[in-house]
Amino acid sequence: MMAPQRAVQLSLKKPTHAVCVVGVETLVDVYSDVPKGANTFGVSGSSEVKIYMVYDPARVAEPASRAHWPLDANVDVVVAADTVSKNLNDLKVKVSYFGSQEAGALGHSVLYLTSVDVSLDVDTGRTGKVKKGSGDKETWRWGSGGSGAILLVNCDRDARGSREDLHDRHLRSLEDLQDMSPMVLSCGGPDELFESHKLVLKASLPDSRRLRVFCARGGTSLSDYKQVLGPYHQDYEVERLPGESHIQFYVEGLVFPDTDFSGLVSLSVSLVGTEGLLEVSLFTDSVSFRVAPWIMTPNTQPPLELYVCSVTDVHGRNDKFLDAMAHLALKADCKLVVCPRVENNNDRWIQDEMEFGYIDAPHKSFPVVFDSPRNRGLRDFALKKILGPDFGYVTREIQFAGASGLDSFGNLDVSPPVRVGSKEYPLGRILIGGSFPKSSGRRMARVVRDFLQAQQVQAPIELYSDWLSVGHIDEFLSFVPTSDQKGFRLLLASPSACLELFQEKKEEGYGEAAQFDGLKHKAKRSINDMLADRHLRRDSMHVQKCIDWNRELLKRELGLSESDIVDIPQLFFLKGAYAEAFFPDMVNMVVLGKYLGIPKPFGPLINGRCCLEEKVRSLLEPLGLRCVFIDDFLSYHQLLGEIHCGTNVRRKPFTFRWWNSVP
Repeated sequence: MMAPQRAVQLSLKKPTHAVCVVGVETLVDVYSDVPKGANTFGVSGSSEVKIYMVYDPARVAEPASRAHWPLDANVDVVVAADTVSKNLNDLKVKVSYFGSQEAGALGHSVLYLTSVDVSLDVDTGRTGKVKKGSGDKETWRWGSGGSGAILLVNCDRDARGSREDLHDRHLRSLEDLQDMSPMVLSCGGPDELFESHKLVLKASLPDSRRLRVFCARGGTSLSDYKQVLGPYHQDYEVERLPGESHIQFYVEGLVFPDTDFSGLVSLSVSLVGTEGLLEVSLFTDSVSFRVAPWIMTPNTQPPLELYVCSVTDVHGRNDKFLDAMAHLALKADCKLVVCPRVENNNDRWIQDEMEFGYIDAPHKSFPVVFDSPRNRGLRDFALKKILGPDFGYVTREIQFAGASGLDSFGNLDVSPPVRVGSKEYPLGRILIGGSFPKSSGRRMARVVRDFLQAQQVQAPIELYSDWLSVGHIDEFLSFVPTSDQKGFRLLLASPSACLELFQEKKEEGYGEAAQFDGLKHKAKRSINDMLADRHLRRDSMHVQKCIDWNRELLKRELGLSESDIVDIPQLFFLKGAYAEAFFPDMVNMVVLGKYLGIPKPFGPLINGRCCLEEKVRSLLEPLGLRCVFIDDFLSYHQLLGEIHCGTNVRRKPFTFRWWNSVP
């Protein structure tokens, strides 16, 4: 039962007429017109009307016959109808007043009620289906026992056109309805009543800019669906047809949560009396939705598609690299998508241009690509080639300024699911790179950081990456799936591990084995020479400090212990104040299930085998992983990027549903 809405005043002289809503209590005022000498009263009514006496048991004992209640003890009368009226005024409540003598009643008041069914219902139970009147429809609750409906941003493109469906004021394809959340308005009652009453559907001004509501009128033609609420349309007088008891609506989200929008929107319907000069709202029912957040997928999720660019440079085409990627994708049972030069304008850094994620509701989920503000050769690729039916698109542009290197999405990653103390992060945590705390270095643009933060379900962590020339976190970390209980490891680039390995090889008598052996375009450096290079050692120790600072932060914020981290040998050198990889950066790998596409380091050969590759295999293969070393030296490494920077992977969404989490 809902709270009593308003009191209906009765009169001894003439019957009172009122409208009530099924299941909603109406307070009946039995005190405003009482016969002289009366001190008790009794109430009776039609069988479809439930009558409740509300009183304080400390002041009133319930009368034996329930016929006579005292008039001086604040006894309230509440009535509620449990069925819809077939005709106007077909439900009756009668109040009789008595004096102290046992004679007949001193007077009667009569109330005629017309009962209507007014209810706005959505998928509050998150089952994918609308269920009528299921509990509290206004409060949205997180967690597995929670409730509240969910709205998808309609950011895919189901009909032909150049933009997302959310820009369309008219329905352009019936498939588009599947991206929307169903909403049902119950409006049963005598047709005559609706001649003097109207139903008004409403959104607040801010919410009307964040959603659109279409009214469905049965048929299968697009003209049977009409936009009734949305930008510039805050309210809608419902067009109820004679005999109609339910009207179907579809609701779409227009914007993702962001700094100025928590993600919650609400809609209401009011029953308004239009007789007389004043319109009177008799009853309002409200529902709330939360707009589904954009969710990233970590390396531990199975790969579906591997994207890579076909490019040409001074060394020719990158066909060998593409062949290696095709081979890797085949092993991992993953589809390869090659972005041709006409679409990439010779921009190979596809990781930097976009990030694949998805949105999810009980009735539907689809992938959504987040297009970075970097806007180089690949700037139109996501919008022109990826946006399509059931593949959404979102972007954030930097106003009044250009993008910095840290706005590229090689600087955006997400951890696997973790538990930190008692706090669960069932969808992992987003990682971005920025400047050292409180320093004035480079950071990712605020619009992007704000957007990521506002999604709520993958609470972001800002790492320190500004010590690198390019400044991306994928230059010093990666996550890999493992077949043990932990399920993953964090890989960190480690100069100390590399110097230790070289020292060990020197002591074993391999000091003359050389880095870059077998590379035409690069001078060889022996192990002895590298270990004796004071600058290389000093630079590497500086880099180790920067990585160690991140290591501690990651241990704290992801709840990791040392055994969850694997140190991958890697040297860096400083160019001015910023670090670059001395040889191909092995943690900058592409992860396709258990297959790792790792930049070939061209390390010192010992007994014909690269000691860096051997070391990495010994660290990762016992965890159930397969290391595939791929030459990216000329096409990627020399241009300050590696395999991860030059690839992108769309992965399977989580089976865990975001609304079951508690941010």
